[in-house]
Amino acid sequence: MVLKDKVAVVTGAARGIGREIALLMARHGARVVVNDYGGSESGQGGAKAPADEVVGEIKSGGGEAVASYDSVATMAGGQRIVQTALDVFKRIDIVVNNAGILRDRMIFNMTEEEWDAVIDTHLKGTFAVTRAAAPLMREQRSGRFINMTSTSGLVGNVGQANYAAAKLGIVGLTKVVALDMARYNVTANCISPFAWTRMIGTIPTTTEAQSSRVEKIKKMSPAHIAPVAAFLATDQAKDITGQVFGVRGKEIMLFGHMRPIMRVHHADGWTVDRIAEMFPGTLQHHLVPLETSGQYFDYDPLV
Repeated sequence: MVLKDKVAVVTGAARGIGREIALLMARHGARVVVNDYGGSESGQGGAKAPADEVVGEIKSGGGEAVASYDSVATMAGGQRIVQTALDVFKRIDIVVNNAGILRDRMIFNMTEEEWDAVIDTHLKGTFAVTRAAAPLMREQRSGRFINMTSTSGLVGNVGQANYAAAKLGIVGLTKVVALDMARYNVTANCISPFAWTRMIGTIPTTTEAQSSRVEKIKKMSPAHIAPVAAFLATDQAKDITGQVFGVRGKEIMLFGHMRPIMRVHHADGWTVDRIAEMFPGTLQHHLVPLETSGQYFDYDPLV
């Protein structure tokens, strides 16, 4: 019961990774706001039943939970989600920003609406709920933010310009939240999950390589992600902040941070000709190959 009496808000908690996190946190004693507006993987439609089902499952196991059906994609929605925690449980200790949608399209075909919908749900949605909860955590001088990034943002992936931009933006947002809130004993961390979910099920499998990659992902349950999220919410993780963790099957990874890997200096400054002459024998050797997130992690998981 390492989360006993803690109040957690989990967005996108009706299915997949969010559902597993909500259930596990409840089993460890947290009182949970199960937020999900019940839309499709592309963000269409809405229904109350999915969130209600998770609430019912938590209650049947002896836990405490309440449903929230608001979208995270507006500031007003983020405020209402946090207010639900205050109205029902009188406080908020943990925010898991997990809600997400996909609108995949090659960059030369992507529409403004497809861009905005994904950015609003992932990046703005993370900000909206965080912004609503941060003053409360600052006042009580404790709290946890756990945000979901993706290798699509960390490494790149074909056809996901909107999703990758949002997910890498979440990393930057998380690092600043960690800095802004450190003096108030509030932490902020990211998880990059590898797991078979409803959204991952939309990945095209038109080639043998794609089919092979999807088959590997199918071995990775959303339940593998939940223990890392729950641990980051505990008091034992009070000194862990500003980090990016990967979870792939039974593996936990710690990602490096963007730092210079080489530097060159010229006493007279640089010209185009000097750079062209210098580049092949120096920086050229340290370029990071262009590869998709699927290819980057295309080795057998330790399931």
